[in-house]
Amino acid sequence: MKLLKYNTVHEFGQDEIIIEKSRFIGYAKPVKTEDEARSFIDEIKKKHKDATHNVWAYTIGLDMNIQRYSDDGEPSGTAGIPSLEVIKKEDLRDVVVVVTRYFGGTKLGAGGLVRAYTKGAKIGLEAANIVQKKMFREIKINTDYTNMGKIQNFLMNKDYYIKDTIFEDKVCIIVYCELEQVKSLISKLIDLTNAKVDIIENEEFYISCKNDELIFS
Repeated sequence: MKLLKYNTVHEFGQDEIIIEKSRFIGYAKPVKTEDEARSFIDEIKKKHKDATHNVWAYTIGLDMNIQRYSDDGEPSGTAGIPSLEVIKKEDLRDVVVVVTRYFGGTKLGAGGLVRAYTKGAKIGLEAANIVQKKMFREIKINTDYTNMGKIQNFLMNKDYYIKDTIFEDKVCIIVYCELEQVKSLISKLIDLTNAKVDIIENEEFYISCKNDELIFS
C-alpha cells in the first residue's frame, strides 16, 4: 500500500521522568520491520538489564497491520497496551517504543501505572521528533537561460524545494515536488515558458515534514 502521507518519528529519541520516586525512561525509534523493532527492544533490555521492567510496543506497516506489545511483568493491561495506545492515538506507523522502569518503592496502582506508562511512551515519541512523511517526486526542469529567472521566482514563491541548479548548455533546475502536485507543477511550467521546457519525472520517495518544513538530517 502506498500512502501519500503518514505519521511516524524521524529519529531515535530518549527522555525520562520521575513519578512517585520511580524512574521511567522513554525510548522511541523509526523501524521498517519486526526484526528491527525486536533488535531495538533487545538493545534497550540489555542496556537496562537491572531495570524493574522494560515495557514495549510497536506498529509496523503503512496500514498498521502489525501491532505488538508487552507488559514485561507489570499487571496485565497497565503498561504495554497504554504504550501502544499512545502510538495509535498519534496515528504513527513504523515505530517502536520502549519504556524502562526503575521501581522507586511506591506502588502506583493500576490507574497510576497506565498514566505513568502513557507518559513514558509519549515523552519517548516526542524526543524522537514526530513528523509527517510525505511522498515527493524529483522533477528535472531543463530550459533556456532566458526562462531561468521566472522559473526560479515561481518555484520560490510557491515554496517548492529547489535541490540543485546545474548550468550547462541549458539550465537544469532539480525540484522536489509533492506527488499530488506534480501534474499542476508541470502544467504551470509549460504555461510559464510557452512550452519551451523539457521536464523529466524521476523517482518517488518520502521526506519528513514538520510545520511545513522539510527535514533531511
